[in-house]
Amino acid sequence: MGFPYRLIRSDRKTIGMEWKDGGLIVRAPRACPDARIGAFLAEHRDWIAKREQEQRQRDAELAALPPLTQEDLCLLRVHAKDAITKRVAYYAPLIGVTYGRITIRLQKTRWGSCTAEGNLNFNALLLLAPPDVLDSVVVHELCHRKEMNHSKRFYAEVLRVFPRYRAAQKWLKAHGAALLQRAG
Repeated sequence: MGFPYRLIRSDRKTIGMEWKDGGLIVRAPRACPDARIGAFLAEHRDWIAKREQEQRQRDAELAALPPLTQEDLCLLRVHAKDAITKRVAYYAPLIGVTYGRITIRLQKTRWGSCTAEGNLNFNALLLLAPPDVLDSVVVHELCHRKEMNHSKRFYAEVLRVFPRYRAAQKWLKAHGAALLQRAG
């Protein structure tokens, strides 16, 4: 097949694939013949072509966005502190948790985090995302006050409070890199 991909062989029993970090990753059993992997890719060429097209579109969107100036970033942090603090205050009682300090940063890879002490950290760039995306990250971090993991119970709580979580995370996965790129 003519698709570029990264092949990872392991002790698994079946062939699988995923689109991650802008490229195709194929996972296959150690003893799987290359011909079988090629046939698998041929069977799924429409799925792969669709992901490649989506990636090209994301790359084009990213290239079209102007970088934010230092002044823009300072203003964004100020506005983010106010907006995110209000959203945390709204959702914390719905989840039934308390929290400590709220810090707003310009991070390169994270949208939010929660410390064991209950301090919450958020990326100021969330303010450039749709409101549901910001709320999904706020709810995610607040739910860590109940479950400091990503277990089924954790996600059940997130979805109880914010049923649109998966759609918001899908948006963030598709467009988040473009937002992060704007901060330089």
